[in-house]
Amino acid sequence: MASLKISITGVRGIVGETLDPRLLTNFAQAFGTLVGPATVLISRDTRPSGPMVTSCVAAGLLATGCRVVELGVCPTPAMQWAVKSTEAGGGIAVTAGHNALEWNALKFVRQDGLYLNANQGEELLNILHQGEFHKAPYREVCPAVETEALLPQEHARVLRRHIDAKAIRKAAFTVAVDCCNGACSGFTPGFLGSLGCRVVPINTDTDQPFPHEPAPGPKNLGQLRALVAAAKADVGFAQDADGDRLGVVTEKGEAPGDELTLCLATEAVLSRGDPGPVVTNVSTTHAVDEVAERHGREVIRTRVGQSFVAEAALSNEAAVAGEGSGGVMFPRINCAHDSLATLAHVLELMAHVGRPLSSIVAELPSIHMVKLTIPCPPAKVSAVVEQIREEAEQGVFGGAIDLEDGVKIIDEGMWVHVRASITEPIIRVISEGPTQQAANDLAERFAWRVRRAVM
Repeated sequence: MASLKISITGVRGIVGETLDPRLLTNFAQAFGTLVGPATVLISRDTRPSGPMVTSCVAAGLLATGCRVVELGVCPTPAMQWAVKSTEAGGGIAVTAGHNALEWNALKFVRQDGLYLNANQGEELLNILHQGEFHKAPYREVCPAVETEALLPQEHARVLRRHIDAKAIRKAAFTVAVDCCNGACSGFTPGFLGSLGCRVVPINTDTDQPFPHEPAPGPKNLGQLRALVAAAKADVGFAQDADGDRLGVVTEKGEAPGDELTLCLATEAVLSRGDPGPVVTNVSTTHAVDEVAERHGREVIRTRVGQSFVAEAALSNEAAVAGEGSGGVMFPRINCAHDSLATLAHVLELMAHVGRPLSSIVAELPSIHMVKLTIPCPPAKVSAVVEQIREEAEQGVFGGAIDLEDGVKIIDEGMWVHVRASITEPIIRVISEGPTQQAANDLAERFAWRVRRAVM
């Protein structure tokens, strides 16, 4: 895998190889030039490289005349909420999210708390490549970096106002939580405690490395499943390194999958009666459509990526939005993936229904999906996806064709999606079918074509 990825979503790479101080500082200068001399908030997760990366970012911002406020170890959604809720001109999250420990990244947030959209990302890259950064004269350089550690607590208070905290407290749930030694380690147990839960936490030591891959998918939930059983917990939650994604485990120790996280949140919000459609991307399970249909709601689909989903959620006044990665956003709080808000809504749903989580999950549509990743040299990615598109338009595969993002083919209750990743040098093949075998066969059929085109 290439160890550096620069795109409209930001920059990520392996520290000590391709992600070096010069590149980090230049990106920060480009962002400072884009937002103008303004207050910029910086958050980070718990990676060992975080302080070094943060220092480089702060230096680049100061050089452009920005006022820098470091939040320290702080969940990314809390930083995004803080940007929207204060007079900040933007924010930078120092986190590689679901990537391994050796990686780090910069994610750029605009004034309203959303990630930069495609046009803004292109503008940022143009400034970076041209190297025409604003250079503040010495009188305009802020004399110091400021620190603020209270904003995550403010974020938690806002979340409690948007849910039925009284019902959750009355239910007195036992909750197991795996914070992955990440940015939520110092916040989630306290937040759950404030909701009257008996909290059984693991992996909350921010001085230790990640105990497993940060992505909260089923394959990384072994420890949490065991903890749920040992603690006789009502539910288990797993958060990724920066707190935007959530994995869920039922009281039976079952991990229904990150796609179902959005379905649970959608059921929670729509059953509560919140107005508006549901927004998700073209690669997310169609089970979301079934949940929305039960409540008479429309589903709007976008390109893959939090910025695309957030823009559509904002413009369509969505009730809930998110992606099949375990990232869910609640537009009335903020258009950002927020694991803390998601787990709160799942607890609210459990409290209102009054039945075990496994029973609630059983009433949701079954999901049979396959997600494959195929390494591909960056120079060949576009050509490979274009070849699949041409074959689809020639009728080789049959079915309806959706070219919103890559190539998606829908036929007889099944679909397959082939697209280039925006964060890694890979091509993703995602399929869904009426059975797991059908989804497997469909995914492998297209993966074979992709591998042949890559050769």
